[in-house]
Amino acid sequence: MSIEIEESVLKKACMEMIETIFVCLPNAFKGTIYRVGRIPGIKVERITSGRIDDFREKIEWGLPAVSEYNPPGKPWLEYRDEPGRPLEAMGWCVERQKSWTSEDPSNDTRSVRLQLEAEPEDFQHMEPVLVRKTDLNLNMYSSLEYPRNFFGDPIWADSDYVVVAVIKIHFRPYTIKMNSHETRVIKKLSRSLGTELLSHQLRQDSMKAMQDLSRDRLNACNILADSLRNAITKSGLIFTLVKQEIAFLREQWEGLLLENSGKENPKLTAINKLNDIIAGFGDDVYEYTEVLKNAHERFMELSLPPSQGENWVNMQIEEKWNDILENENIDDSIKTLVRSAIEELKQSLRFGRSAEMTDNYNEIPVELKRKWINLIYEELESMNDPMLEFLINILGNSSLNITGQEKSRKTLLQLKALADTMGQLERNTNFLLHQVLNGNARKELKEKIYDFLNENSGTSLPDFERFMGSGILNK
Repeated sequence: MSIEIEESVLKKACMEMIETIFVCLPNAFKGTIYRVGRIPGIKVERITSGRIDDFREKIEWGLPAVSEYNPPGKPWLEYRDEPGRPLEAMGWCVERQKSWTSEDPSNDTRSVRLQLEAEPEDFQHMEPVLVRKTDLNLNMYSSLEYPRNFFGDPIWADSDYVVVAVIKIHFRPYTIKMNSHETRVIKKLSRSLGTELLSHQLRQDSMKAMQDLSRDRLNACNILADSLRNAITKSGLIFTLVKQEIAFLREQWEGLLLENSGKENPKLTAINKLNDIIAGFGDDVYEYTEVLKNAHERFMELSLPPSQGENWVNMQIEEKWNDILENENIDDSIKTLVRSAIEELKQSLRFGRSAEMTDNYNEIPVELKRKWINLIYEELESMNDPMLEFLINILGNSSLNITGQEKSRKTLLQLKALADTMGQLERNTNFLLHQVLNGNARKELKEKIYDFLNENSGTSLPDFERFMGSGILNK
């Protein structure tokens, strides 16, 4: 199975996703989205490509003149891994359902151009767009024929997901690395694209279902509700992206403070102390220490507000250290050092708002600095939290002089507008369902349904007329 929606709707969704990535990632300059077709052939077809100009104001759209992935696309047997032909990043993403980052194009083992022409490609990242099999109703079929790799083993059989598309983003040289901020943003947005494509698929299915089930109004309404609310439920990604943008702003602020003071990052200092203690342990606690090292490394990748960060340290680091300190034969002096280092780690979460660090930073007016610090270190409760509006306003103040503040302001504005749209969509959905289920004000209702579908999902007049002709509202 695959996502099968109108070509114009699919292309529009892909173009909007590429535009969103360009807004979120200023070092990205080109994007392409490929559709992955039905199993077992899973033909990959390039849907659209966009390149943004150097001023980041205009995007040029269009497919390259020559490409194996241009319509009608390239079948699985021609891009999967096989001995004797170049390895492709596309084969990796589709078969393994994992991303591929070319952070060093001159040594990219899956660069076809490098293998055939000895010429490196761009610095780029490819991300598969995954959709749950259950969301595509794959569990309805008792025996699906999955694609097979060169050795004859079926792919995806043991996965909960299928690949419905692949996102490919080109970056400016040396600005992309594996598991970087950029790759994490693209992974989040790939889930958003999967949800959007699925919602279009569900909407299309719903229109057909309402025609087929015109004799049973209640069942048709349930299908509509399930389809639209499925998309609304998964819109929680917007809130995650907002918090990630605020985390980025905290990182920028803390970097300015450290640069101004000349001091070492207290988070890194505390982590290094804990890692030095681990280095003195014997092999008998190796399985514990590896878990701790991973937790320490993960902590340095995060930028959490103090209260949330302290909870994270308690559960992911302190509890694991307690397991070692309580169950192993360790000196009391070592235990004291560990607990002291963990306490330093918790305190380091607040160094960006400590008077010792902030009083000596005089590049921002005092009152503006106080408001700024309070905003970026408070925990955002919801998209309706007034804090978000205050933060957007303060980012528009040129006196703030924080790196990337205008980009962050635009990103937060767009995410807030998107959240408002989803809220309106939910209110409209609830209204429509109430009216249809209760059979009230049919004439007015038909007008509202047309306006709603046309505004929120691009329904054409012929589609609407076929929907009305099903007789579902005339019962």
